[in-house]
Amino acid sequence: MATNRLAKLCAAGLCALTIVIVFARIGPAQAQENPLPMLPGLENAVEFWKQVFTRYGSSDVIFHDRQEPLKIYEVLTIDEKAAARKTIKTEIERIAVEQGVGDQSVRSQRGVRERFSSGLALSRRYIDQMQRIFREEGLPAEIAYLPLVESSFDHTARSSAGALGMWQFMPATGKKFMRIGPALDERRDPLDSTRAAARFLKQNYDALGNWPLALTAYNHGREGMLRAVGEVGSNNLVEIIQSYQAPAFGFASKSFYAEFLAAVDVARRAEEFFPGLDYHPPLTLEELPIGRSITIAALLKPTGISQAEFFQWNPALSPKARDIPVGYRVKAPADKLAPLAASYQRMIGSPPVNSGSSAMVSLSKSSLEWIFHLVAPGETLSKIARDYRVTVDVIQQANGMASADRLAIGQQLRIPKKA
Repeated sequence: MATNRLAKLCAAGLCALTIVIVFARIGPAQAQENPLPMLPGLENAVEFWKQVFTRYGSSDVIFHDRQEPLKIYEVLTIDEKAAARKTIKTEIERIAVEQGVGDQSVRSQRGVRERFSSGLALSRRYIDQMQRIFREEGLPAEIAYLPLVESSFDHTARSSAGALGMWQFMPATGKKFMRIGPALDERRDPLDSTRAAARFLKQNYDALGNWPLALTAYNHGREGMLRAVGEVGSNNLVEIIQSYQAPAFGFASKSFYAEFLAAVDVARRAEEFFPGLDYHPPLTLEELPIGRSITIAALLKPTGISQAEFFQWNPALSPKARDIPVGYRVKAPADKLAPLAASYQRMIGSPPVNSGSSAMVSLSKSSLEWIFHLVAPGETLSKIARDYRVTVDVIQQANGMASADRLAIGQQLRIPKKA
């Protein structure tokens, strides 16, 4: 009945409204109980991915049922060589005949134990700051583990399709939240790309109403998931997996949420699955907003910081870059940010920087009264107000702003300093 009602309303141009109504009736309650639930029907899929992550290595090929992934027919040792694809295809055909099913019912999956453990070790370098970003956006902090699935926390990871960075943003999507170009590609930056991912996922959630759908949309696309909800007449991911038929909605999209849940569970119980893992030490970076274009060489000259160190902390900048663009936030450990801030202030002829993780620059003659904030890509006035614990009205009045929507990257805002 719900499907028929949706079909009629969609025909009348009211599909988006209908989807919102469906969410209002059956989505929020579930989200309030547990924003990242183990949906009934996904248990076996989650267990399958946990085995892929923790039990099987890169030489292990798992042959399993496509609809019931935990139904494993056999596991063979097949090296990653040129002839491996032919060997795997032959084995799939043999199993299909033996089981009396079609070739499409049998799927192969390589184990990723080594890659997953490497990503888990690397995650410690960034995870605290990444989870803080998600909390600041009002999102579940556990979503910060999604790069375990996407990139193994490798900020240099690049797919054959052109996705780049920890969060594997494609250029078209990334440009909605970050700056992407030859000299500066913020998809490579762990903090900037995490802010972008948080905003992107928040948009998914606002459109789709629950996190299982919002996270699946990270793989399948928001519009694709909206179509699935409209066709099935439900915002329950398991029902969509069981009922929705579309060429692009294949195994990867159907499995994405289960794969994510498995990754989070393994990360939470890392010592159980990977005892004695050699973790990377945390790298806590603070930020210095740049309000005027400057050269990297001039900034570093009085600091004793090498270009190699600088580019390690700022991977969004191309190693061939000579200038730092307006609005970019220079990253550095706290003890290194102070000399960078002092150098920057000497270059632009302003009073000293009040540096820190909140990335505030005090440029006023009366530093006890005002803080000056440089608008970064994707920031809204409401978020800036939350960060500084003031109201939007206060910022608008202090800056003579008629509209909260008129913000530009690199724009300087004057914010009253709280006592």
